Amino acid sequence: MSTTRKKVLWAFFLLVAFVQLFPLIWLLNFSIVDANAFFSSKILLWPEVPKWHNYVNAWVDGKFPKYFLNSLIVTGSTIVLTVVMSISLAYAFTRMHWKWRSFFYTVILLGIMIPIHATLLPNFAIFKALGLTDSYWGLILPYTAVSVPLSTFILTGFMRSIPSAMEESAVMDGASIYRIVFQIILPLTMPAVVTVAVTTFLTCWNEFIMAATFISKDSLKTLPFSVMNFAGLYSSDYGSQFAVMVLTSVPAIVIYAMFNEKITKGVTAGAVKG
Repeated sequence: MSTTRKKVLWAFFLLVAFVQLFPLIWLLNFSIVDANAFFSSKILLWPEVPKWHNYVNAWVDGKFPKYFLNSLIVTGSTIVLTVVMSISLAYAFTRMHWKWRSFFYTVILLGIMIPIHATLLPNFAIFKALGLTDSYWGLILPYTAVSVPLSTFILTGFMRSIPSAMEESAVMDGASIYRIVFQIILPLTMPAVVTVAVTTFLTCWNEFIMAATFISKDSLKTLPFSVMNFAGLYSSDYGSQFAVMVLTSVPAIVIYAMFNEKITKGVTAGAVKG
């Protein structure tokens, strides 16, 4: 490749990177400006004196620690349930031979096409009757249900690329089905499991509509509600809202940056070899 083409290619990549990162830069910028500056015509506005007090407001008045813990409980529980159910289903679809396997695999994958908010009203009616509103389970169950189809698809594709010789040896040694799945298969599918965990995390972490519908108790509210604490009837504290969004996005950015390589490996391995 010629030097000119390399320069053009690098310029293109840098432009794409800037476009991708600009929303984050804009978010950081407006989280340290005064509320009156939001009505300026400038795209970026660096203040002479940064308003770090916006982050104090976000932490204290936004009830960030309490909502962060609730989000952590809901998201963590959803990830655990999704991983356990998805790897069990993937094993059943790839290693076990039974009559309705293809039919049920297709039914599970149909769930990928159903948006989570399309189930809002039916879920609310069911959970209201069962007394699951205003509880962690009111969020964990629908989040898990919407995450399992895609997770099963990813793990099934990855599991098909794993030779079954190790499992056959374990069966001959008398290992139970649970030991085979969770002590032999689970470590081998770790790249795909990380992919499933991160995608589930990103799906649940910032979800607001389901949470706003099912949760009314302040003690159970999740992080997106912190933003609403600064929204008034006639005016809003935009600086504090942006500060909340920055704090909320930090865990997602850190987790994705840490596991980016495994996510790519988990997706591509299933796509290429499955």
